[in-house]
Amino acid sequence: DHKRISAPEPTNQEMAELFAGKTLHKLEGGAFKAVDPSKLKDKVVALYFSAHWCPPCRGFTPILKDFYEAVNEKGEELEIIFVSSDRSEDDCKAYMKEAHGDWLTLSFGDRATKEELAKKYGVSGIPMLVVIKADGSVVTANGRADVQGGPQNFKNWKK
Repeated sequence: DHKRISAPEPTNQEMAELFAGKTLHKLEGGAFKAVDPSKLKDKVVALYFSAHWCPPCRGFTPILKDFYEAVNEKGEELEIIFVSSDRSEDDCKAYMKEAHGDWLTLSFGDRATKEELAKKYGVSGIPMLVVIKADGSVVTANGRADVQGGPQNFKNWKK
């Protein structure tokens, strides 16, 4: 079982600051388009550490996609940022096109930020879904269990 870590209410600016100077992208028509990190304002954010070459990741990604779509269809504000461990940008694009929801990704070439986030959030294996508050503090490091339990668990991430 995982425990929830509570933190004081963050300011809406802090999430943008966590990704300040970083490039986030959305895959549109087979090409990456830059997205302003201020898009994260007022949203629950989950960092999805995954890769196409990883069979458990390929099993979990469609479940996460369904969860993401169900939550956002209800008018909730969930954003997922894919942090790729793929071997190449082409592999990353193919994985996103094949299986992912309409979510963001960290710039594939920004390996330093990937490593920084993995270290900050204690990522030792994939797939791993870390749900964070606007200030970067952890809501849960085991978002995968909540997702597998169904979209009704999203309410736990808003506390």
